[in-house]
Amino acid sequence: MEGVRVFDSATKLDASARGAVVVCGSHGGMYPAWLAAAAGVRALVLNDAGIGRHSAGISGVAWLAGLGIAACAVDYRSARIGDGADTLANGLVTFANQAAASLGCVPGHTCHQAVECLLGNSIPSPEPVPHIGESRSRIGNSGHRAAWALDSAALVEAQDARAIVLTGSHGALLGGRKDTLLGVDLFAAFFNDAGGGKDGAGYARLAPLDERGIAAATVSHNTARIGDGRSTYETGVISRVNEAARRLEVREGMSARDAVARLVGLG
Repeated sequence: MEGVRVFDSATKLDASARGAVVVCGSHGGMYPAWLAAAAGVRALVLNDAGIGRHSAGISGVAWLAGLGIAACAVDYRSARIGDGADTLANGLVTFANQAAASLGCVPGHTCHQAVECLLGNSIPSPEPVPHIGESRSRIGNSGHRAAWALDSAALVEAQDARAIVLTGSHGALLGGRKDTLLGVDLFAAFFNDAGGGKDGAGYARLAPLDERGIAAATVSHNTARIGDGRSTYETGVISRVNEAARRLEVREGMSARDAVARLVGLG
């Protein structure tokens, strides 16, 4: 479709996104929205990630209206999070910001219908976009290994090998591909389950990480704000674990805080 670009993640936006209507598999929180605004998109479609705690899954979609950028979110049950092509093919709109609503986008539209409306949006003027970015903060502990709260899995660094990371990212594989997994061999990794969603996409990283011997878990989207690593740690309650995590006695229903307290003490 002319004027439309499809991406699995807002972290993959490139120069072709400028002036385009972008359909993206990312959650509708603040960081993906900020990346899209900084990339100069004309309009945007994201995944509502089950909406979740404090409506974090659509917070960025709402924020974009203040920049004159029309944006919508699709139902996490209608399209796999982290999969832009599935978003375009099967997404059903659950939320449209004020700028999108003024173009005729309404909940219940298919993604294709929403895109047709969004193509009518003018390209935002190239004014400075307020800086939001991501945060990376150390979690203090007296254990044997480092633990970090990261707003995105994209912040994992080579120096984090064998560390514990608690991310605000969803637990999906981008485009369903294993080659989009973490490039660093961590000791343990935590993600937001984004409600699980279509085909259980929100849990999809857990099994491939198990194959690499990395303990991994998701926290419920209703207990932690997606896109916020500190929230994953401070209020997250584990919704699913892989076998590597289970062997370390991390269990569903355990708080992420308690899980980390256990893991940092293991040799």
